[in-house]
Amino acid sequence: MKDAGAAGPAGDSSAADAGYPGLPMPRRFYAIAAISFGLALLVIDGQIANVALPTLSRELGVGEGAITSVVTIYQLVMVMGLLPLASLGDRIGHRKLYQIGQLVFCIASALCFFVDSFSMLLVLRAGQAIGASMAMAVNVALVRAIYPEKSLGAGLGFNSIIIASSAALAPTLGGYIVAHFPWQAVFFVAAPLAVISLLLGRALPDPQPRPGKTDWTGGIWSAVTMALLIGGLQLASHENTRWLGIASVVAGVASTWFLVKRESTRDRPIVPVDLLKMPVIGLSALAAVAVFLSAGALMITLPFRLEQGMGYSPDQVGLLLLPFPLTMLFVSPTAGWLSDRVAASKLGVPGLIVAIIGLVLLAMLPDDAGGLDVAWRLSITAAGFGFFLAPNSRLAIGNAPMHRSAAAGGVLSTSRLLGQATAAAVVGLLLGLGLGLGPVPFYVSIGFAVLAAACTMFRFNTVTAAQARQSEASAAL
Repeated sequence: MKDAGAAGPAGDSSAADAGYPGLPMPRRFYAIAAISFGLALLVIDGQIANVALPTLSRELGVGEGAITSVVTIYQLVMVMGLLPLASLGDRIGHRKLYQIGQLVFCIASALCFFVDSFSMLLVLRAGQAIGASMAMAVNVALVRAIYPEKSLGAGLGFNSIIIASSAALAPTLGGYIVAHFPWQAVFFVAAPLAVISLLLGRALPDPQPRPGKTDWTGGIWSAVTMALLIGGLQLASHENTRWLGIASVVAGVASTWFLVKRESTRDRPIVPVDLLKMPVIGLSALAAVAVFLSAGALMITLPFRLEQGMGYSPDQVGLLLLPFPLTMLFVSPTAGWLSDRVAASKLGVPGLIVAIIGLVLLAMLPDDAGGLDVAWRLSITAAGFGFFLAPNSRLAIGNAPMHRSAAAGGVLSTSRLLGQATAAAVVGLLLGLGLGLGPVPFYVSIGFAVLAAACTMFRFNTVTAAQARQSEASAAL
């Protein structure tokens, strides 16, 4: 049994535009290289700071709960911008917005060399995030235009290789930089990748601006809503602003309800309610949020547990985290290739079960555990997540109409960053409450992995029932 509306081998919906040819050779290779370098810098810059958080806390004289703002501000600004910028990309052309984003990122990264205070660091991290958000908002739409339809899963699998290899490099590189260089270098080391991506950028699919009026009200409203939700969680992680944070989250939930109601009446909504109403996309997005929250909480918690709870140095912590992305490096392309041939739920549910087992084993990790004890537990967890992510993304993107690719990509990117940003805020809250160095963060990760599995199974049952109803209606005619 395939997932919803299966028209292809992986369970892609017939609602999607089928048979798009992608870019011709050899331009396709140059475009893939441009996207790859751009994606690598986004992953490295987004994750390299994790291993440096304990050092930044000491060097800048900031508490453990507050220092997670270095991660949260980056993810918050990105998630605020993704949906409005995806709409803007449709207006001015995806390639144009992508390259503007790379330029903005380069400038902000260069200025990080002069950072000497916590507040200045947060401002420049926000600048980096604006550029990264521009690029990320149209990344998936560009990937879909680069690859032919029959190879979309393999293309997303290759993207997963870039993500996993960059994620593998980030903690090791971050730990080495923190141990041997000024900590400011952590925040501008990825800038050369943006330059390379800019130089190769002309090979990307030609800009195809779409006429129409930009909905600035919807864009600003969407950004403010995300700020209330994620920023509120971050404020709630500090004891002196806890009630303000809770009030912000409540206001964000209310704003979300009214915004969705407004966007439901529009032809091309900033918040793609039309896509989220499709169970195959909406449930895939919710499952993705839960998975990234689970994995994000794990990878932010572990440096504190390993360094402060188990006595490892920062560069050792970077090496100890390496098995997670390295395992993803090998598992993700296989999962992407299989997603062109096997229903996403048949890969995702078993994968999440394996991830949950790995998380349980990590929660049971003793304080005197050696490096090998950490490594094999991380590898099991990563293998499980790897078999979920690429098929889930391929299913959601393949079911979106071609002209809504940027919106669908914005949904997936927002799901990823919403999960990661929420994870950083949740871990900050747990650290502020004195619960961050024990097993509690692992229990949180387990709970969200279970939620993702439940969403995936419910999606499979829902779309299977829909297929059965369609078959009965066809037979009746």
